[in-house]
Amino acid sequence: MRCVGLGDETVKKILKNVGLTDKETDVYVFLAKHGTLKGLEIARRIGIDKAEVYRILKSLQSKGLLEATLESPTRFTTVAFDKVLDSFIRARRDEAALVENAKQELLNDWKRIRGTNVELAAEKFVVIEGESKIYPRIFQMINETKRRISAISTVPSLLRGYQFGLFDAALKHPLKSKIQFRFLTEFSDKNVAAMKNFLKKIPFGELDFKGRRPELGLRLSQRMVIRDEEEILFFITPRPDSSAQAKDDICLWTDCKALVQSFAVVFEDLWRNSTNIQNEIGEVESTKPASNVFSLGNLTVKKSYDEILWKAKQEIVIMTSSEGLLELRSSDQLRDLAQRGISIKIMAPIDGKNLGTALQLLEFCEVKHIPKDYEFLTTVVDKTHVFQSNNHSSVNSKWDFENIFYTKDSAYVEKTNNLLTDIWRSARPPSAVTLGSILNPVGSPPSTTDSLTKIHTTLKKVKSIALVEEEKPKALTEKDVLNKIIDAKKDPAKKDIQYGIAGQAILHLQGILNIPDLLFYVLHYDENSSFAPQNILLISIWSETPKGFAYIPAVFVCDNSESLDFWKEFLAGLPFDQNMRLVKQGELHVKLYGNNLFCGWTTPIQLLPQSLTLQPACIMLEACGDLKTSGHTLDFPSGCRIIHEYNGFEAFVTFWNPSSKYSGPGTEGFIARENVSTTSRLSRR
Repeated sequence: MRCVGLGDETVKKILKNVGLTDKETDVYVFLAKHGTLKGLEIARRIGIDKAEVYRILKSLQSKGLLEATLESPTRFTTVAFDKVLDSFIRARRDEAALVENAKQELLNDWKRIRGTNVELAAEKFVVIEGESKIYPRIFQMINETKRRISAISTVPSLLRGYQFGLFDAALKHPLKSKIQFRFLTEFSDKNVAAMKNFLKKIPFGELDFKGRRPELGLRLSQRMVIRDEEEILFFITPRPDSSAQAKDDICLWTDCKALVQSFAVVFEDLWRNSTNIQNEIGEVESTKPASNVFSLGNLTVKKSYDEILWKAKQEIVIMTSSEGLLELRSSDQLRDLAQRGISIKIMAPIDGKNLGTALQLLEFCEVKHIPKDYEFLTTVVDKTHVFQSNNHSSVNSKWDFENIFYTKDSAYVEKTNNLLTDIWRSARPPSAVTLGSILNPVGSPPSTTDSLTKIHTTLKKVKSIALVEEEKPKALTEKDVLNKIIDAKKDPAKKDIQYGIAGQAILHLQGILNIPDLLFYVLHYDENSSFAPQNILLISIWSETPKGFAYIPAVFVCDNSESLDFWKEFLAGLPFDQNMRLVKQGELHVKLYGNNLFCGWTTPIQLLPQSLTLQPACIMLEACGDLKTSGHTLDFPSGCRIIHEYNGFEAFVTFWNPSSKYSGPGTEGFIARENVSTTSRLSRR
């Protein structure tokens, strides 16, 4: 790469201003001129000691100025100079903007520091974008650890971490002999060689370093790094398929102790159900999940599968995918077995497409919902026979009898059965009462009689909120909603229109937190909205009313002080106006990443009645199914009207709290990926 219009000395001067040393600058400019090279080639051609060159290369990587291949030996190349400049300019602007935005808060903090009573800093979320910022933060976490670092990672991320010098930081740590370094990762026959290459680089004799892989092909949840149960960095973006995608990773960092504990509980559960990574490598390389396991041909295994099921004497446990559950709908064999008294348990991710099938199967067997991450196609018969798919990497796949293993190996059967028993214990059956049946069935026009009946049944119990029925409702399309958002960017002066994202979820927490069911409604309004930007969280609680049970408003939370008076007037006459709370910036975070929506709060939230408090927690909504467009109009007791129009998806619900991790089916969450809310004032009723 040649920097057109700039001499070497000018470029070097700029690089030094960015923060590079003289030798780092020389290596960067040399690589820019000569392309992709190995470390030894650079040392030989530039005349610098090999060990020093590798230190320089790792330093440049940690600053986001070099990229490295995942092969061995590693080759290095420079990040384009224009990107270096853009990153430098952005960083300086971000620093200036951060100081500017936090000016008043900093002054208030300074006054408190000068006073006699010094308050503790608030626990917050911090968004970190891009590997050039993420890995330095992990580097800092390693340097500051005193007891333990725990991580869930992909194989490519582990290799990138090595190249960024994370393991060198561990080796140089003054307390390294007292610190535990633990990681969980997934790998298959496709990347087992990369995993072995990574392990060769780790000096196990100098570090208390342990790696595990989930048993029996279980998929891991969000990637994360936890330090001493004091802080956590967790990834919101999906697991990348390539290093190019990894550069666009987005993380949330928090030091909220309750949230750190929440994710630590998840990590420990996964750690217990995982196996030493060296043992797992051997099993992957042998292409068999255990000894005495046989791979059968398509016709042979299908025949064997049916015969062994038919000969069952006590119990059949099936774990399958969303698509696999649909295949069981027409299984006369399972119905006949159930009539013979055989206990049949089925686990699968439940969503809008297969809910009907799940309810049909419940007529003669037990069915429970499991997270998408848990699906691996397995059948256990009488705790004696195991059929299992060899294709653990497939998602939402059906039974492929060309890739099924069968075993009677007692040790493997016992391990598989115990794991399924643990998963079954924490799973829960699907409910016909879905989010759509409580609110507005997504995709159904508001004029549908059945829809209106369900909506009015709920809304009339909540202090006369009224759904406005149009005589001739206009069909709303995805393009209509998008055009309104595009128009807002062209004319930001429009008032009383909020643009952004929204999410809803039902949480059944009676068996976890011993509180009634909760209905969450979260919003993020962007810069094109009035009172923007702002994050909003509304929680309603399942309660008895004179007209029967309903979700009654329990708290309204937002992080924009300028909008609070507006919402107080808007929600007047509802229970919300008795419990409205303003939180600081960073204490409430609502963000959409792709088609996944995240909401988290770092401060306790008191609900109505005042005896109920919801501790800091996180909710993740993961989109499933097809995009749906809908809209509705609501009139409030205050005399205000709001029109919601949106494009969105049904969504799986995951809720992390200090006690446990809760997973709900794709029928109990919804993401409005594009949301337009228009407010207006009507005459008081």
